[in-house]
Amino acid sequence: MSAPTILPSRGVARVKNVLSGDTVVLTGKPTATGTAPEVTFTLESVLSPRLASKGNGNVDEPGSFDAREWLRRLVAGKMVQFETVKQGASAGDRVYGLLMFTPPGTAQPINIAVEAVRNGNATPKNTVLDDNSEDADEYKKALKSAYQEAKTASIGIHSSSPLVRKLKTSGDDFEASALVQKSKKHGNHGKIKCIIEYIFDGNRFRMQVVDPAMGDLQYASFTLFLAGVSCPRLGNSRADPPTPPEEFAEKARDFVELRLLQRELDISLHGTDKSGSTIVGTIHHPKGNIAVELLKNGFAKMSDWTARMMNPADVPALRIAETNSKRTKTGLWHSYQPPKLSGAAQISGIVVEVLSGDTLYILPDGQLYDSETKLVKVSLASVRAPRAGNRSGRADENYSYECKDRLRSLTVGKPCKVQVHYEREIPMGDKPEKRQFGTVAVKNKADVGEVLISEGLATTQFHRDGEETSPRYDDLRAAEAVAKAAKVGLHSDAEYSRTPTNDLTDPKKAKAYSGALMRAGKIKAVVEYCFNGARYKLFVPAENCHIVFAVANLRCPQPSPVGSRQTKAAEPFGDASKRHARMTVLQRTVDIACTGVTNGGVVTGNITVGSGAQERDFAMELVGAGLATVDQRKIDYGEAPPQLVDAQIAAKSNRMGVWSVEQQPTAAVQTKTNDSVSEQVASIRVSEIRSAAHFFYHIVNDDTVKVIEESMKLFTTNNGTGGAPCDVKVHKVVAALFDDGSGKSWYRAKIVEKLSPEKVTIVFIDHGNVATVPVATHLRPLDDSLLPDKIPAVAKEACLALALARPLTDDYGIDGAKMFQSICWGKDIVARIHGTDESGKVVTSIVTESGETANTQLVAAGLARVFKPSSAKALASRMVDGSSIMKLAAELNVAQENARRSRSGMWRYGDIGEDDDDEM
Repeated sequence: MSAPTILPSRGVARVKNVLSGDTVVLTGKPTATGTAPEVTFTLESVLSPRLASKGNGNVDEPGSFDAREWLRRLVAGKMVQFETVKQGASAGDRVYGLLMFTPPGTAQPINIAVEAVRNGNATPKNTVLDDNSEDADEYKKALKSAYQEAKTASIGIHSSSPLVRKLKTSGDDFEASALVQKSKKHGNHGKIKCIIEYIFDGNRFRMQVVDPAMGDLQYASFTLFLAGVSCPRLGNSRADPPTPPEEFAEKARDFVELRLLQRELDISLHGTDKSGSTIVGTIHHPKGNIAVELLKNGFAKMSDWTARMMNPADVPALRIAETNSKRTKTGLWHSYQPPKLSGAAQISGIVVEVLSGDTLYILPDGQLYDSETKLVKVSLASVRAPRAGNRSGRADENYSYECKDRLRSLTVGKPCKVQVHYEREIPMGDKPEKRQFGTVAVKNKADVGEVLISEGLATTQFHRDGEETSPRYDDLRAAEAVAKAAKVGLHSDAEYSRTPTNDLTDPKKAKAYSGALMRAGKIKAVVEYCFNGARYKLFVPAENCHIVFAVANLRCPQPSPVGSRQTKAAEPFGDASKRHARMTVLQRTVDIACTGVTNGGVVTGNITVGSGAQERDFAMELVGAGLATVDQRKIDYGEAPPQLVDAQIAAKSNRMGVWSVEQQPTAAVQTKTNDSVSEQVASIRVSEIRSAAHFFYHIVNDDTVKVIEESMKLFTTNNGTGGAPCDVKVHKVVAALFDDGSGKSWYRAKIVEKLSPEKVTIVFIDHGNVATVPVATHLRPLDDSLLPDKIPAVAKEACLALALARPLTDDYGIDGAKMFQSICWGKDIVARIHGTDESGKVVTSIVTESGETANTQLVAAGLARVFKPSSAKALASRMVDGSSIMKLAAELNVAQENARRSRSGMWRYGDIGEDDDDEM
């Protein structure tokens, strides 16, 4: 409020506010500082009833509200003439005097005090009524005459039942939401009559309902947020320390006070704020929209959270007004600078991948896709798609899959144009990512974001006040309103449900369902991910399943590891092959024909892309471009399709892709050195089986076995079977309790993993078996004389030479282990010890009673497979005489070929690709 002012004896002023039937606030012209002087002015010699306030229990004195309303309707916001009768000696004191007003259409001014008395809205003070002298001035005589007229007519406060209000306040006497609902139901097209009683700041007012249609909520008082705008806040002089007003806060308030204060206007109530205490609404003024005027003059910014409650058709006018203020740098926008983009404002290119329901990877026109850095990540401006789940356990939001798939069908592989509107810093681990947000157009879709929103698959983004938005934000909100009205997608009343897909990436499930996939013949699939140029994750809609699919007959160079894992370098043209697949088949609908499945659960088959005359075999494309090679084993066995072989010959002669790199001959893995070992033969007894090709054993008649057995029996006798505190560290050797069926006893064990303070995983070093045990009851310190440096571990870890077996988590792994157990368990057997492998395991051949090795028997049964030739040569190179290993390799290869042709064991579903090597 402006500084208090002393009035001259006569003058002209504007009535800013009517406080009661006898008191107003007068305001003058703004000073050089921009503030207008104000003074409280009370009519001389008259009294009007007091309005409801906290001091009188929120109850009016009879007739007080009608008295105030008569005066408000007469002079609020209008120019009056004043004559000062008396005022205090200091500035700010109340002024008493006369007010004259000339009603429209008349030339004769009226004395407001006299007219108030005549209409029964005020009474003369007793000093006037008691003065019967002939010397009384004309003013007092006029008051007395008017008073007699009002009493005779029984009007105003002289009536038999003048109005007495019981004021109701939002939050104390009624819920704000109840008033909102009642206004929508009983208002005139949703509008109700209200008086703007007080203005807190440019967009926040205290309102009083005066609409009879509101029933018991007539005369209710509430706080209103003006929808669509947010004005600067005024300071608080009572705070400690006092807070100053924000820039343009006082100008915004003065602007609104001049036009709205104490006006009776139609109000549309839209809703409430989060607390439910303040109502959001629109004020309808016959001369225009106050929210638009505030924005035009730069006294406000758009408030998107309140604009969302408005009729979407009313929002564009606000947006245009704010845009113009920004452009002309008016008011609050005096230092506004348009957002600066780090990249191009317009992007034309091909959509390579849809990352989520609102984010895409685009390859700009003119760019060669020779690196992932050439792709531009763009998100749809002012669009929020439902979020997909993540590995931390967050579940998919409803319609996240449908939204992403719709965006995929709209954009992937198609030319697009992007108009970039703004950028945001997106937290991405340690380093934030600067993301571009824009409008994406493809073919006849001017804005794919609007398509998603109109179909109920996405919503408009909630923006903070002052944030940059899409220029089409209001169009997006209008599309969202249509989707809500139609109750589609996210706005549907129906409970969301999506049929779960069958995950056939699990090997067991893949084998079980592979028959159905092969019988289906040529079927449609969507490529969801590319592992390399010829191996993908697919979704098969007809079977509602996900599979890992590899193109049959091909060997593709491996690309760089995903992310920051640089544990293995990419093979030549591995990345180029993967990029070609991403550009050609990723997230496209393709045709597949399944022909087999590997033990690792990878479905193999043929894949074709395109349709009609554009249909082509993708395997031929990869081989012809030198981005994949035909599996040499298929060529050796005569099973490779001739057209693929011809394509490879042509690529090789043209030095395409991988054939442009000089093919290095396979180098000798390791030359013989002075560390070469000689083959030994030993009698052993198996003590633990980890798989068909991985076991532990004791040397028969090894005295150390007897020594440690007797020592641990004595240890048990001396210490009992109760646990004792010990140092629990990984690799620490302790005594661990085990029951072998004859009773509990202590055995030497090494701690291999600490699962928790209470549990550890151990390996019994004299037997090879693994167990998870509680620390408190199953561990105790070991005597120093029994530590491995005094008595070495008697169980030796070994593997079958040149044999690969499935783990025990696989059905064939269990079958192989059972077969190995039947051959070796519980008996003394002869083992040829060829040396040790890179991990230190003893490499052996187990000779059975028939003279055939267990290695050969397992391979022949299809329960193990043979190492690659390079591994056999590597083992032979570490021996003084490697002829026995090479002979064993030849025998195993013959056995494996027989197993493959007879479809035995793991060969049941066809050939096993190199992808299975890491799993064995």
